Amino acid sequence: MDDKLKKQLNSFDAAERKAALTEIRKSFCAFNMHCHSFYSYNGYGYSPSMLVSLAKELNWRGIMLVDFDVLDGVDEFLAAAKYLGVKAAAGMETRVFVPEFADKEINSPGEPGIAYHLGCGFTSSAVPESQKAFAARLRAGAASRTRTLVEKVNTLLTETAIDYDAVAKEFTPAGNVTERHVCCAYRVAAEKKFSGAELAAYWEEKIGSFEADPVKMEALIRSKTMKSGGVGYVKADPESFPTLEEMNNFTKACGATPTIAWLNGLSAGENDVDALLDLHLKYGAGAVTLIPDRNWRAADPAKSAKLVAELDRFVAACTARNLPLLAGTEMNAPGQLLNDDYTIDQLIKHLDVFCAGADAFAK
Repeated sequence: MDDKLKKQLNSFDAAERKAALTEIRKSFCAFNMHCHSFYSYNGYGYSPSMLVSLAKELNWRGIMLVDFDVLDGVDEFLAAAKYLGVKAAAGMETRVFVPEFADKEINSPGEPGIAYHLGCGFTSSAVPESQKAFAARLRAGAASRTRTLVEKVNTLLTETAIDYDAVAKEFTPAGNVTERHVCCAYRVAAEKKFSGAELAAYWEEKIGSFEADPVKMEALIRSKTMKSGGVGYVKADPESFPTLEEMNNFTKACGATPTIAWLNGLSAGENDVDALLDLHLKYGAGAVTLIPDRNWRAADPAKSAKLVAELDRFVAACTARNLPLLAGTEMNAPGQLLNDDYTIDQLIKHLDVFCAGADAFAK
């Protein structure tokens, strides 16, 4: 504790003492139970070991690794946590097909029936023999979708076309290429070929816009070429994803907990909270993950109020069903928070619930 904080705690002014306690509570309750590493994509380039070191440095009460479609970082992450004395857990995120909601958008915008979904509490990068084929299917499916995306976008960005295998080697430690890796690769390729006014003109011609800031430029590339309406967009095919039941069976066979991923409650699939949770419980869900920062932060005050109301409603529904809530920031895009600010009015009311969720998994 620094001298300034000690002085505040001993101040004759009650307001100063309260402010000091708020700072201490903020520090004590810091955690992040949804952190991607560079084995899928981390906005800061962090490895599993770096994530654990960050949790140690910032005195977090818990941290959870979550990578897309692979368990590659789990052994390193849990070993580092044990070595540094950090409470930790490991998970994996993927997308699944939910047959019962085939006609409803859930938490993957514009993709009815498709849902982001997790398993949490994996204890090893290895999986049981009976689950190796499924694990390989997840990895291969993700690679196939991204490879197809690159082939399509290359037809537009012909002068700066990239090679999927080269990206896998240069931008990832284990070949798990994501859309964000691809965006970075296209930006770098363009910067190697063009500069100054030529670079701006190239992007203006290809996607109608240019940003000098690398983060904003990569977001533009993703939005204009890979999302709905872009040349690389491929409408989600349920056949290319495992079903919710299949993913949950895999998760349970690995000794982990099927975990619901919640977006914001605004979609048709999420708006009926009871139906959503009851369906997931039917298939064995034992926890929920959410990203608090996006459930209150909006430029429009009315939109922000709506998000907060949905967050409050969802937390209440999960609490009533004794579902632990795992809160985190993802870190899978530059600029995302390292951990949430739980001193703000919109979140502090849920702090005890989120702390209990972290404590339930981070050991």
